[in-house]
Formats: sequence, C-alpha cells, structure tokens
Amino acid sequence: MSRVDRKNLTVTGRHEALSEPNFDLGDGPDAVIVVSQAFGPKGDNLVGIDDVEFDGYPAVTVGVRAAGREGRVHLSPIHGDARKKGFTDIEPGTRCELFCPVSGAPLDRIGEVEDGSGAAYFALYLTPKLSEGAVVQISDVWGHYHSRIIDDMELISYWAAQVED
Repeated sequence: MSRVDRKNLTVTGRHEALSEPNFDLGDGPDAVIVVSQAFGPKGDNLVGIDDVEFDGYPAVTVGVRAAGREGRVHLSPIHGDARKKGFTDIEPGTRCELFCPVSGAPLDRIGEVEDGSGAAYFALYLTPKLSEGAVVQISDVWGHYHSRIIDDMELISYWAAQVED
C-alpha cells in the first residue's frame, strides 16, 4: 500500500522548467516525489550531508532539539515515506525545535498546521533562493506526519498519514 496521498496530489505542469529540478517525480504510473535538494535558512544544502540513504537516495538531514537533547535526524527524501534515522528516540507528540545542522540557525517558521493539533510548519527550501514559493513544509511535532511540497507557489503534494514510527 502506498503512503502517498494520491487523492490530494496534482501535478499541472504550469510552472517554468528549472535548470536543476527541485524534486524527481520518477517514471510511470507508480511515480513518487523525491526531494533532490533542500536548503536551510542560510542556504546550506541539507541533502547528502551525511552518508545516510533511503532506497539509494541521500537523506535530508535536519537538527532537532527535544526534551533537553539534540541530534541529527535523517529524513527519507521520498515524500510520504515516514522513515528516519539518527536521533529518533523521541516521544510522539513532543514539540521539537528544528534547526539547520550546518549553520545551527533555526528553520524558518511558515505557519500553523490547519488541523487543530497546534503544530506549526517549518521550511526546507527547494532552491538556494530561499523562497516560500519553493519549499517543503515539515511539522514541528514528533510523530505528526503532515508535510507539503510547494513549487512556484503551486501545491505539488500534501501528505497527512496516521502511521506509527
């Protein structure tokens, strides 16, 4: 069973072609979205900074502070894939401080998740321009599987699955 919310995924093709793609849609009817580049708030590349991979794709790495501890969390770059490695022994429901593991700067807050959970979205930028119009939005609550990919101000995907770690 796919964890991609296909019902809410729309790819229109109404955006300009980029010289370097932000993500890969794959081929065929079982295409998936793979984040191929992501940048922190100061422009640091967060893909492939450690030797962690998921299905052959380099991980997206973020810094996390939670419950008085901190570490690096390596996220699967495959959108809708809840796998992660590294600092992962965090109690579900814990609010986390998300930061760039390269610069140490906090990730930029985008806004509230609109599901009544009290969680907020934080930005992983898809281009070095650091525009909110090209961003992966991730939740700051551990185990709250909500994220969005927006490119050229167009919602490319939305994923909210009720899955366990």
